[in-house]
Amino acid sequence: MPLVSASDVSSKTFDYIIVGSHLQTAGLTLANRLSEDPNICILVLEAGPANINDPAICTLRNCLHFVLSPDFDPSASSVPQKHANGVEYAWPRGKTLGGSSAINFMVWTRPPKQELDDLEKLGNPGWNWETLDKSLKKIEGYVKPSAEAVKKYDLKVENWTNGADGTLSHSFQGNIIHADVVWRDVGYFLPTGVFFTTNTIDPVKHTRSYSTTAFYLPAKDRKNFLVVVDSLVSRLITKMSANGMVVAQEVEFINGGETHTVKIGKEVVLSAGALKSPQILELSGIGRKEVLDKAGIPIVIDLPGVGENLQEHIFTGVSFELKNDVDFDTVDLLRDPEHLKKHLDLHEEGKGLFTTGILGFSFAPLQRYSPRADAIHREAIEKFENNKDQYPPGLRDQLKIQTDRLKSGGPGCELVTIPGFLSFPNPPKSSTKYWTVLSAQNHLFSRGNVHITTKNPKVDPAYDPHYFEEKIDLDTFVETIRFIRHLKEVAPFKDIVVAEVNPGPNCTTDEQIADWLKNYMATTYHTAATCSMLPKDKGGVVDPELKVYGTSNVRICDLSILPLHFASHPQVTIYSFAQRAAEIIRGTAA
Repeated sequence: MPLVSASDVSSKTFDYIIVGSHLQTAGLTLANRLSEDPNICILVLEAGPANINDPAICTLRNCLHFVLSPDFDPSASSVPQKHANGVEYAWPRGKTLGGSSAINFMVWTRPPKQELDDLEKLGNPGWNWETLDKSLKKIEGYVKPSAEAVKKYDLKVENWTNGADGTLSHSFQGNIIHADVVWRDVGYFLPTGVFFTTNTIDPVKHTRSYSTTAFYLPAKDRKNFLVVVDSLVSRLITKMSANGMVVAQEVEFINGGETHTVKIGKEVVLSAGALKSPQILELSGIGRKEVLDKAGIPIVIDLPGVGENLQEHIFTGVSFELKNDVDFDTVDLLRDPEHLKKHLDLHEEGKGLFTTGILGFSFAPLQRYSPRADAIHREAIEKFENNKDQYPPGLRDQLKIQTDRLKSGGPGCELVTIPGFLSFPNPPKSSTKYWTVLSAQNHLFSRGNVHITTKNPKVDPAYDPHYFEEKIDLDTFVETIRFIRHLKEVAPFKDIVVAEVNPGPNCTTDEQIADWLKNYMATTYHTAATCSMLPKDKGGVVDPELKVYGTSNVRICDLSILPLHFASHPQVTIYSFAQRAAEIIRGTAA
């Protein structure tokens, strides 16, 4: 069994040490691939517990439980946001083996081709749609829907070319509830329609498929693949080599109140996510001089890009009360203990609400939602172009691509349906069904940062996304909310809606909508770019080989390396990053 104690590994040497701290989506994938070579010994250090086969993880439709549960997630929040009413936003992540792949909403969507190709445009040869698509196909296990399901739900899958032989299952949910079909019918009136996508679901067991089930359990009997949980990495211990490169020699971690070290034979890979990988670098003396000086940490490498360029996706929900006689169930039923028990029992039969996921999506540019789109974009583009000489080179390159996306119709605005209540501040009523349409913003222009404030590794860094620092972000959000609110006037939706609950009838002006958004929006947990893969002189932290600049044996593999965010849920891309990282390390990358 590769789950071992800290004492089993303390002071020992491992070829590759993979560091997780709440996000092992990529780390377990990479460890699995590297451990295929029996001559290489892999150690994974995870800050959270194992939670293997925990029903709260495996049972579908439990996503909201995780977001609110301290059992799986640390109580992290942003600093007060200057441009968002001083709100401190909750920033939870998955503190468990498997990281956020164990608590996410299981959505399997891919970015537009041109937005992955933008990685290469920003100075990363070989990082594009084609190479990442090849990597992805090696790990994904797409399960085709039955001919009966294709016909019954009119699934448009005839041109799908997913990989089918990998261990990471994704499929259409076993029970597509009628509420989702109604949403797709409403979608015929949306600018780009609504498409159904797969979820990371095992279609036989009707349980979550995530990095633990897909990459840890299949390899658990490999003698060269060891995992230690409940182990918080505090720093990398380094030395300067004769050629002027920094070499990581040991990883220091805390387990059970005791401090241990393990020795690095070849390399260490940080796979701790966009919030924690920069923290580990800074605790190790790698980062911005002023940040390290303030925390009292000696500088090993002055690398200003660490923790900078933070980018996010954000969302909020507009909820509608439905008529009592609608002929479908919503997840609101699960608030009733009797219905909850009923549907848990139905899950054992592959039926009921616990066999469903989130599958209806619409991505489009703002022009499809608002007549004000061109004016909003023109104002932003003029600002960026007039001030381009004031932006640092790396950000200037990113803004050029982002403004090009505006001009070409990049699908930065996303609508998602939830057959149930998910909005604030007005609460749901008992024994009432609701429908929520989420608005998610994927092409934000604001840039934030994450930095340590102390040398204590148990203290979270300061998370500062700089929400709405750029006016275009808020203007776009307001317009998409206006569009969603209009849907209650569109058949067949209007025939089943009683009233809008949130933001509610008293919220009418742009200023009121903006204020509501600032108070009640949330992160989508897609934080990226804090260790960007960019040229060093453009704010980069890692090169296209994923090595941290100035080091000979420290790499990063998680969403922190993504230099410019895309219009998609990111788990697909994170898995492809991990597969490509394994190919790079083994010298087999295209």
